[in-house]
Amino acid sequence: MEGRRVKKEAQLYQCGVEEIWQRQTGQLHPRAFARQMGGSQDLIRHLELYAKLEAHDGCVNTVQFNPTGNILVSGSDDKQIIFWDWDAKTKLFSFPSGHGSNVFQARIMPFTDDRSVVTCAADGQVRHAQILENGQVETKRLAKHRGRTHKLAIEPGSPHVFYSCGEDGAVQHFDLRSHTATKLLTCHTFVGNKSQSIEHVRLNAIVIDPRNPYYFAIGGSDEYARVYDIRSYHQDSSTNHDCPVDFFSPQHLIDNDHVNITGLAYSNQGELLVSYNDELIYLFQKEMGLGPNPKSVSVEARNELEVPQVYKGHRNAQTVKGVNFFGPNTEYVVSGSDCGRIFIWKKKGAELVHLMKGDQHVVNCLEPHPYATILATSGLEKNVKIWAPTAEQLISLPDNVEEIMEANKQDREDRSRISLTPDVIMRVLRLQRRQYQPNVESRYSRADFEGEDDDVDEYVLLEPLQRDDSSDDDGILCFLMVLLMLLYKDINGLELV
Repeated sequence: MEGRRVKKEAQLYQCGVEEIWQRQTGQLHPRAFARQMGGSQDLIRHLELYAKLEAHDGCVNTVQFNPTGNILVSGSDDKQIIFWDWDAKTKLFSFPSGHGSNVFQARIMPFTDDRSVVTCAADGQVRHAQILENGQVETKRLAKHRGRTHKLAIEPGSPHVFYSCGEDGAVQHFDLRSHTATKLLTCHTFVGNKSQSIEHVRLNAIVIDPRNPYYFAIGGSDEYARVYDIRSYHQDSSTNHDCPVDFFSPQHLIDNDHVNITGLAYSNQGELLVSYNDELIYLFQKEMGLGPNPKSVSVEARNELEVPQVYKGHRNAQTVKGVNFFGPNTEYVVSGSDCGRIFIWKKKGAELVHLMKGDQHVVNCLEPHPYATILATSGLEKNVKIWAPTAEQLISLPDNVEEIMEANKQDREDRSRISLTPDVIMRVLRLQRRQYQPNVESRYSRADFEGEDDDVDEYVLLEPLQRDDSSDDDGILCFLMVLLMLLYKDINGLELV
């Protein structure tokens, strides 16, 4: 075993020497040399913590490099936007986002000299910040979703156009030249053989295909990643039809009511990466799609489709986690985990090549540098971490890697055995409220529970009421109420960071 490991490392080293020789003799273009070396597995295994950027006063929910890669922007539960010189490990400046709740994403618009920033947050707002020549920052609300707004997608190369998606199921189109927002569509679940306006899909992710910017993909509270063609939509309010051109889902998750998509990413080759809540990560080629109406595809026809590549070992249950590609040619897949670790797999073959401790609790965000082998991450801690290939020696996988992966798998399988519908949970909650009404204080009014989403948030349990006829059943019911509340939040992806 040790002999094979040494031989493999020697082969990697020899490969690097050969590429250096080709570069020196002019056989390999400098840009091609940089891209090949940047994706070397040897370099990936030298990744270690380079910097810890600390200035936020809350969980950091978004990190992004500017197009040139010298600046990093972050947003947090503290509602602040911070610009960093990540290489110097220093904060450049910060400003209030203008949001009334946790900032979920902040993006620097390209070709704006890093002066134009768009943001979205738990308050549903989509905002634009303009950094003026005098250093002042002007922020303006562009639109508002009915519910939390998780992600933005910038049209490649455009300093003006981007999209948003929210828990109201809506996708909106923005053009900063006119400061207008146009609702393109509302995503709905399937009923029968067609998509009907009965229940919308609460959207967590939106990405644009870099090889064909006319196409964008969205994912949320069901099993399907949907792909749309923007050319099918007119930029006016008269068009609001939900007509995807393709659907993607692993076969075993079709008709599964307990999964939802938390993260999406497109590779440079147009492959679609999909991360599921408390399930696994799947890589879809274009030909693996189910077409514009997956309900019309027979089981036999689905069985003939190629099986997507699967990435496993992590756990994605507690938060809305992102997923991403890594490497100059998107040679790797990266994901955070509930165990606080960063998983890096080879895209081809899904071999786990590196495992790093990225947070004391959970790693949510992973953002690759635009051209260097640098990775920015964040999680439940109040900082941003920068990872660089600066280790003096190759870093092997930890000795207990199998135990880590098995523990994550066991936790996922244990939870999958619990099958509780929201109706059952809500009945228990209502029963509990009737018995303990003086002792339960809700953070929201009753109207919040009777909205179209029927979302439920946290309760605060006060001191139990002293009653002469108290029984063990009351204590058990109280325990069940708390347990079911946590399970309901977990199943429906309500515990957001």
